[in-house]
Amino acid sequence: MDLHLKNLFGRFQDQFGSGPGLGPGSGTCLMKVEGIAPNCIKSIYRAAAALYRTEPWKRLRPGHLFGIRVGKGSDWSNKKQPFPCAQFVGGDGGDIGIYMFRNENDGKRMTGSRETIRIPNVELLRVTFETESLMFPSNKKMIRSLSLEASGTDRFPVIDVTRCTTSGELWFRNPTLEEIRFVYAFMRAISLVHPLLQVDTVGGPKWSRLLHFEPFIETVDVQWPPEMAKGNDLVAVTVSHPPGQVYDEKASSTSHSTPTKYAEPTKEEMFADVRMNSNGGLRQCATCEKEVHGDQSVCCGRCRAVIYCSSTCQKQQWKDTHKSECGLYKAMMEREEELAMKIFMFPCSADQPCKWLEALGVHQKGMWRRKCSCYSHCPFGLLPVKGGLWDSWGGLDDEEYPQDAPYHNHIRDGISSPILLSGWSEYYNLRSLPLSSPIADVLSHPLTVYYILTALSISSKNRLLKGKEVILHYLGPEGELDWMPAFAEIGHLLNGSGNIQIVMVGPEVPTNLSGTTSGISSRVRVNLLRGVYQEEATYLPSPHVIIALNCVLDRNGSWSGALDVIKTMGFPAFFTDQSEISCANAKQVLRSAGLHITHPVTPNPFRSPVRNHSPSSNLPSYSNGFVFGAMEFPNYEVSPWNHILAAPAIFSYPIIPENYVHWTQTPESHIFSADLPGVRKEEIKVEVEDSKYLIIRTEAVDESTIPGRSFMRKFRLPGMINIDEISAGYEDGVLTVTVPRSITRRGLLIDPAAVPERLEVLARAA
Repeated sequence: MDLHLKNLFGRFQDQFGSGPGLGPGSGTCLMKVEGIAPNCIKSIYRAAAALYRTEPWKRLRPGHLFGIRVGKGSDWSNKKQPFPCAQFVGGDGGDIGIYMFRNENDGKRMTGSRETIRIPNVELLRVTFETESLMFPSNKKMIRSLSLEASGTDRFPVIDVTRCTTSGELWFRNPTLEEIRFVYAFMRAISLVHPLLQVDTVGGPKWSRLLHFEPFIETVDVQWPPEMAKGNDLVAVTVSHPPGQVYDEKASSTSHSTPTKYAEPTKEEMFADVRMNSNGGLRQCATCEKEVHGDQSVCCGRCRAVIYCSSTCQKQQWKDTHKSECGLYKAMMEREEELAMKIFMFPCSADQPCKWLEALGVHQKGMWRRKCSCYSHCPFGLLPVKGGLWDSWGGLDDEEYPQDAPYHNHIRDGISSPILLSGWSEYYNLRSLPLSSPIADVLSHPLTVYYILTALSISSKNRLLKGKEVILHYLGPEGELDWMPAFAEIGHLLNGSGNIQIVMVGPEVPTNLSGTTSGISSRVRVNLLRGVYQEEATYLPSPHVIIALNCVLDRNGSWSGALDVIKTMGFPAFFTDQSEISCANAKQVLRSAGLHITHPVTPNPFRSPVRNHSPSSNLPSYSNGFVFGAMEFPNYEVSPWNHILAAPAIFSYPIIPENYVHWTQTPESHIFSADLPGVRKEEIKVEVEDSKYLIIRTEAVDESTIPGRSFMRKFRLPGMINIDEISAGYEDGVLTVTVPRSITRRGLLIDPAAVPERLEVLARAA
């Protein structure tokens, strides 16, 4: 009986709604919107599905109001934002949806403690996620005829504009095309930024069931789909919580530029003679580059971020450049307390690295040798290794560093899955490490990689949760090449689910290590390749994500070619840098390269707790201090078949490139596989060129025919292989090339027609 009543109540709730909200969607249909194109509807449904996958309703309730600003007010009718306030409903039960209001006051008036209050003559826009079985016939027909993407397994968005009458009834109308554009931009932006909300454990009411978040404001670039673009391909969308957290927009800002919130200082603040409090180290004047003793240097009286040898140099730089930057630096300096990690019980300032390491007892020991200049003469990756894990961690006590052992008691319902971490405190508790242990300074690199894969890159996280492999291109490794024991910790955090292949590419990889593979754990492999990324990317397995740590994009000219390759490939890329000003400059470099910021600059929870000291700046600086993401949005045409290949990431378009070849490894061999349906075995050619490159291509058997498919890929062969034993097989439209491991290499031509008719396919193309 109880089960029957539960099912009956569930069906009633699905049909009529319950809890906060105004009930299920109306009979409005986007096909009836004047001037709308089918591709526009498809874009809206893809954006809704992407937002649904991020599950904002897990934390957000109607009481959490958000301010929205899409471009400039002059971009919209009546020169104001259509619906600049929004809330999420359905987190506590009832109809799942988004309500958007004409102003913040309307949102507050309609938000009750347990239900939505119907205020007469208040108009709001609703996006309600409904099951197809309960939708009106017109919407069902639209979904099937356009093959629209579902949100989750069986829900679709219904968009309408609702007005409450004085009698308590609801009137509905179709949204306008302009309102649909506004909703699209909001859904794309909020799906990126709502995970960044931080719970306020201090300022919120102690006995409230509602989570309280710290004040938040962030601006991200959203790409308009071709059918919605009006002049600009990009629009800056600012999301704030609470809505009062807004930027002060200057007249010079454009609809596709980030507004600024920094006011010009007063003259009294400009040239105050502020002497530095220093421990006696040498600093460098930002104007004349003269070295000056720390306690004799001065800094800007307003921002206190820039170091000078005298007030004369300070006034000179103010006139030249600092006047326009001072407000920005001041805001960054105000985050000094927020960024400092005060949970640790070891010294977290390393203005003199050798003395800092000596104080910890690890100077010139193990992996710590890369933390000062004493071993700068030794190439990266070639530090002499004495013994085991104890030596690698510099002789720390056994309880002060992570042991090479799996995590216990982290299996739920008999299923293992990657351990998701939110910060250092959680990791130290998990490993039962004392907060006096300094290992976070070294582990910052591997745990930042793991954080990106499991928290920021949704597609990578989904692959790991499903037990699949993630291929990561790691650009510009240096000291990391000597920290492989630390990177082995990633394998333990995977907790028996999924695999990670890290391909480290950079000019600092030693020649004798290039082409080698290191199985640092049962689930993590590291391939090393010497060279610049733009020259080697063609020969590498296609990545799921690209990462560059402490990238310094604005100071290294070689990044130009690498960014062009990242743009062409269209895969998500994530970067870290040490200070906010470096990140701001890096964003300009990325935008100049044609890439778009998909993850805003945010503090990295796995940044090193040890503060770095720049000679001429006091800005907070930490190794891997801030993280941000970028990606190229490809221009694509929507086909009737796109719904079959719905992408699991936020950006719902196919991400597997044409002519894709999958690369897997076993202890005995490297295995390359490619889907070649419709191609005859005689039309496939597999070659080794110059003892370095593997070429897979199709060609006609004679001049009177053409191959079933045009295919051409060229890869750099891994090191230590046996060319004499290379074999190839073709079965059921899948070509498999097996390259055994060895040290002998010379040229060879392989004809698949000469191999046996049947060969087991070891790996299929993803």
